[in-house]
Amino acid sequence: MVPGRPIWIAIWFGILILGVAGLGGALLWGKQTQWRNLDEVFRGIGTILVSAGMLLLLYAVAVPFGRLLLVLALASFVFAFMLGRRGQRNREGG
Repeated sequence: MVPGRPIWIAIWFGILILGVAGLGGALLWGKQTQWRNLDEVFRGIGTILVSAGMLLLLYAVAVPFGRLLLVLALASFVFAFMLGRRGQRNREGG
């Protein structure tokens, strides 16, 4: 049992809403910048995946699928970091 489980559920629902809003903004921004902001898109995807995975774990339903979502979120954040570093090097000219 997780102490303060209802509070954690509310927090992760809030993070899920922020992730959806961030992904929407990143998609609109990407359309305007010819998708040079793919790192932001992957961060939004990662935020949605991690919050959905945590909610599944907190509700104790589909625990293996929740763990899979957490692994996919980690991969998404790592990929976003790699894309962001590559973009930063291109802007610096190196």
